[in-house]
Amino acid sequence: MASGDTMLNKPTAFARLAVLRARPIIGVLPLLLLAVALPLVASGYLMFQLTLTLVYAIAILGLNMLTGYSGQISLGHGAFYAIGAYITAILITRFGVDYWWTVPIAGLVCLVVGFLFGLPALRLEGLYLALATFALAAATPQILKYNRISGWTGGVQGIVFAKPDAPHGLPVNADQWLYLFTLAITIVMFVLAWNLLRGRIGRAMVAIRDHPIAAAAMGIDVSLFKSLMFGVGALYTGIAGSLGAIVVQFVSPDAFNILLSISLLVGVVVGGLGSIPGAIFGALFIEFVPDFAGQVSKAAPWAVYGLLLIACMYAAPSGVAGLAGRVLASVGRVGRG
Repeated sequence: MASGDTMLNKPTAFARLAVLRARPIIGVLPLLLLAVALPLVASGYLMFQLTLTLVYAIAILGLNMLTGYSGQISLGHGAFYAIGAYITAILITRFGVDYWWTVPIAGLVCLVVGFLFGLPALRLEGLYLALATFALAAATPQILKYNRISGWTGGVQGIVFAKPDAPHGLPVNADQWLYLFTLAITIVMFVLAWNLLRGRIGRAMVAIRDHPIAAAAMGIDVSLFKSLMFGVGALYTGIAGSLGAIVVQFVSPDAFNILLSISLLVGVVVGGLGSIPGAIFGALFIEFVPDFAGQVSKAAPWAVYGLLLIACMYAAPSGVAGLAGRVLASVGRVGRG
């Protein structure tokens, strides 16, 4: 009888497991439907802002994979964003490559560059690694202006190229198409990150972040994992840079200064370290809050921005994603009560 009862309970257990696995998908579906419907109601400039929000979300997710999951602080991911953007601009203007092909190419190049940069950076930790990556971000605009390569990069003037049109037959304009194109890539990148970080690799990275000596004792190749995660983070940021160049249709060295790298790190902290959905909240913050601060005070917008950032950190020290999780948990307990 006990064996029979166990057999009868198996379908119920499998059903419960299926429901638990489907909950994240069910919760995300309304948000995806809303995101797809936004082009129908959003204005041209708002559509541009929302597209850039998706771009920044991919870059923040890549940096969060490096900082939030592997514990490596980087102040130089704006450099990989610039590399991805320039690769796309050069491929489109010099070689006539279709814009959608430039996105994976930019990501692969940044993966290699990030992995190679991560190898010597393994000797550095904490603030020393942050300083090394800061130097990378500070040097990138000057390198892009260098006379020997200005024929490729456009020097101080940068590179301008045309906005891609929507595929023939789709009832959308160019801005709406770019938003939907970026949204599709964003969904793919988030799904890949979810599968990567929720599996064995993600657990290994968390172990390295929390207890590197214990992780090495368990047989985890700490050096290899850290270099790979640096490369993966650079891949995400390079793809974001490629999409950002396509959306803006212009690249120049001064657009990729150190402020970009700091803004990405702000997005990681505001959204929530070690949180995949937090990348969306962080992207919304760095895209819309500066504009809001400028509307509040024309004379001192950065003072308003700083106050809003301090308020956000005070109200949500674990990030907006952590605050949202606690609110939903409280609502759930009240509903069950």
